[in-house]
Amino acid sequence: MTSRPEISIPTTSTSSTPKPYTIYHITLRLPLRTFSLQKRYSDFTTLHKTLTSQANGASPPASLPPKSYFTSTTSSPALAESRRLALQAYLQTINTDPDGRWRNTSAFRSFLNLPSTSFNGHHTNDIRSAINGASSRPITDPVAWLDHHRHLKATLHSARLALTKRDQSASPQSQHECSTSAKKSLVQAGQIIANLDQGLKTLSSDAWGGGGERLGDGELRRRRDLVESARKEKEGLENLLNAMVAKSSLDATIAQASAASKEKLLATSGEDQNARRKPATGRVLGKETDRTRALDNQGVLQLQKQLMQEQDEDVDVLAQAVARQRKVAEEIQEELVVQKDLLGLLDEDVDRVQGKMDVAKKRISKIN
Repeated sequence: MTSRPEISIPTTSTSSTPKPYTIYHITLRLPLRTFSLQKRYSDFTTLHKTLTSQANGASPPASLPPKSYFTSTTSSPALAESRRLALQAYLQTINTDPDGRWRNTSAFRSFLNLPSTSFNGHHTNDIRSAINGASSRPITDPVAWLDHHRHLKATLHSARLALTKRDQSASPQSQHECSTSAKKSLVQAGQIIANLDQGLKTLSSDAWGGGGERLGDGELRRRRDLVESARKEKEGLENLLNAMVAKSSLDATIAQASAASKEKLLATSGEDQNARRKPATGRVLGKETDRTRALDNQGVLQLQKQLMQEQDEDVDVLAQAVARQRKVAEEIQEELVVQKDLLGLLDEDVDRVQGKMDVAKKRISKIN
């Protein structure tokens, strides 16, 4: 069974333009996200005419509420409420009707700001398979791209939590499980980053003919910055994981060397008290290297402490890099809020200009 969005019109509002009109707030809930949009009654009438035209003259299964010539919805709350319920029923009837020729038209999908395959169950399956790492296809749907990026941030957050839990774990088994979980999340994040990056390259290509929404240059640059930021965060987490694994291996080597040295000393203590002062010969401390072969036990211990200190310094550097990436992400979030407000103002300006153009067209038609 195909997955369809849940459509509702929970509220209305009045515009702040010189000639006020009623705005209907439409809410859509999809399998992976929820969003809202605003429409006027005139938008619904245009939709109704376009649906009839694209369905070869067949009218939609629901009718629009009639236009009121003597009472305005801005001055009559009862009329606004009844029209809200009627418009909500209109959209829901088209969405749930067994005959899908109206809801599958480009006019209906464009009216609800949905991609060309949002009503197709295969689209949802493609998104889920890509998120689960089962798909390596580029993501060329602008709306699905944002869904994948949102999941990418959650995946990186899961990897970070796994690394934190690993650092706090005391048992080797728990550390191994946390490392496996973090590595799995990082591999999945790498696949999503590759899909997002390839999708942006396809969307920015002059030969793009996917039939969906085309992104502007500013939006493409913003999304490239998001991908680059996620890639740097992923690389920082991978370096941190490698440093933790190397440190654990080093600690295990030191523990093994200490145990072997203690065992050898205990074995020779019963033979001769003076033999303990003689340098040990034929030492077996795991895999000897050129740096440890000429050192005694104290020298090996000092060398291991030095290596551990270097590893700690590397971890501090990586922690600073992760903190910088987090600060960049917060600044990007603030910028997104500002851009959203600007887009809202632009939308109001467009509606106001559209109203003026409609009035001008009517006057020109009268003159002609």
